[in-house]
Amino acid sequence: MSGNFLLDTNAAIAYIAQDTALMAIIEAADEVFVPAVVLGELFYGAEKSGRVEANRRDVETLAVSGAVLNCDVGTAREYGRIRNLLRTKGRLIPHNDTWIAAIAMQHGLTVLTCDKHFDDVDGLAKQGW
Repeated sequence: MSGNFLLDTNAAIAYIAQDTALMAIIEAADEVFVPAVVLGELFYGAEKSGRVEANRRDVETLAVSGAVLNCDVGTAREYGRIRNLLRTKGRLIPHNDTWIAAIAMQHGLTVLTCDKHFDDVDGLAKQGW
C-alpha cells in the first residue's frame, strides 16, 4: 500500500524492532516521516532503559533514516484546534499524541499507529498493522 505516513511512537518502536507487518507497509510507502515529538519519547525511553547506549543508537539511526518533522506555527494552530475539539467531546488524549496528530493533519499524512485513542481525532487518517 503506497502513501505518505507519519510514525507514532509505537510504530517507531516496531520499526526499530523490524516488525514484519509494519515493514511491509513502510517498504511500499511513498514517504515516511518521524515527528520530533516521537524522537523525544524514544530518547526518554532509552534514558530510562537498562540498555541506554544501545537504545540511544537505535533512536539516532531512526532519526537519520527518515525525514524528521518539527512543530511550527501551523502545527500549533492544528494542535489548538484538535485539543479543543477533543475537550468538547470529553475525550482528551495525551499531549504528545495531540502534537503527533497535529503534525499529521498539517502535512496531510496518515499516522501509522496501534493506539486506539487516535480514533477520537476527527478527520485524522490512521492505519494500523
